[in-house]
Amino acid sequence: MNREYYGKLIFELSRPGRRAYSLPDNGCPDVVSQLPDVLMRDAAPVLPEVDEPAIVRHYNNMSTNNFGVDTGFYPLGSCTMKYNPKINEEMAALPSMAALHPFQPDSTVQGALEAYYNLQQALSEIGGMSEFTLNPFAGAHGELTGLMVIRAYHRSRGDEKRTKVIVPDSAHGTNPASAAVAGLKVVEVKSLPDGTVDVDALRPLLDDTVAAVMMTNPNTVGIFEHRIPEIAAMVHEAGALMYYDGANLNPMLGVARPGDMGFDVMHINLHKTFSTPHGGGGPGSGPVGVREGLEQFLPNPRVTRNPDGTFSLTHTDTALGSVSATLGNFAVQLRALSYILSLGSEGLMEAGPLATLNANYVKESLRDVYALPVDRVCKHEFVFDGLADKSHGVTTLNVAKRLLDHGYHAPTIYFPLLFHESLMIEPTETESRDTLDEFIAVMRDIAREASENPEVVKTAPHNTPVRRPDDTNAALNPVVTYFDLEK
Repeated sequence: MNREYYGKLIFELSRPGRRAYSLPDNGCPDVVSQLPDVLMRDAAPVLPEVDEPAIVRHYNNMSTNNFGVDTGFYPLGSCTMKYNPKINEEMAALPSMAALHPFQPDSTVQGALEAYYNLQQALSEIGGMSEFTLNPFAGAHGELTGLMVIRAYHRSRGDEKRTKVIVPDSAHGTNPASAAVAGLKVVEVKSLPDGTVDVDALRPLLDDTVAAVMMTNPNTVGIFEHRIPEIAAMVHEAGALMYYDGANLNPMLGVARPGDMGFDVMHINLHKTFSTPHGGGGPGSGPVGVREGLEQFLPNPRVTRNPDGTFSLTHTDTALGSVSATLGNFAVQLRALSYILSLGSEGLMEAGPLATLNANYVKESLRDVYALPVDRVCKHEFVFDGLADKSHGVTTLNVAKRLLDHGYHAPTIYFPLLFHESLMIEPTETESRDTLDEFIAVMRDIAREASENPEVVKTAPHNTPVRRPDDTNAALNPVVTYFDLEK
């Protein structure tokens, strides 16, 4: 760590007896002494003893070590890390919304229920679906919920033997994980060299034991599945349903709707497509939409509009049950609704094409120095297979590390697994051409360094607080405390 710049750790600033505040005796009895011994620590926690300026500086210094979309370009493929407009935060922080209690009577939260209902309607229109639930807490939670809807649908027809889900080998890792958690068996279908589903390989897998086929469109390589109408027809003829992984919905805005492609169930990552906070395990939101005829299986509760224009929470016996305590991450939903209303229909129609334009601009600007395994027009993202010149032994990991020295977050690396040195880049529509040109220049400079001075790239990063940790050892033997508490 560069101590001159980042300063000392807060534990190193600690001095016995130093305090940041003092409070007068309030006259209340000592509550701690009344706690049973079983709830007491064997020893007091080791905490730093510092004054208020040290605390403030500690947290501000820590914040400068964090990278986010507000501090720099975040070309993280497969995750759509777009800028989050601050008006979204203002709307979510309105006291009339932020101060609500989730169990207030419906009559006292009509505005909140109307906002929830309007977002349901907007997502239904955008996705080409009949109805949405906003209850799931994240994209993977939405996948699980969507698969539970599919299971409920088959069971309602007495079709208990449909226990398989077909997943492409290029799929996001959450797809097979969600299917397994839903109690379904995962069957993998191979992809063609361009990452699209091999229809000939899919056809013999479709029988009366298949519940659904999960697909992402555009796929993980950023290529549109141009045979999707044929695939949907095959799946439906076999009695199965089509599930749309909405992680890559961003380039489809204003261009195509999953419902029109033949998908029956889908989820949307609000934290990707609709500019809500993303990362750190949350807060996320993964609304699930269904085509007409599947609405009754959506989880309880559902927000419905009454004939008199008021809104109510409703519960039905046909629902698959509940997937969240109330209505999901409501503050995240407000942010997404704010984004949709701010852009309006015209703005949303531009988002997808602009995301596609930016991705292709970056791809075409770098294709001579980075290996391009799929030479086609991409959508929102694309994948390089490392450097075009691999003779100097510079890997994708090295390139990603070197980018950190230039102030950029590294792209997704070694995913998808279709290519040995995958480097997945997604610029999103919110980045300017100036930003993209600067990124392109840095990527070209790294390619030049890899040929002229490869050790500079192989030993990067050189100016970050933490340089090259032992990833394997960190995972197997994590150090989660600063002090050895046993000493």
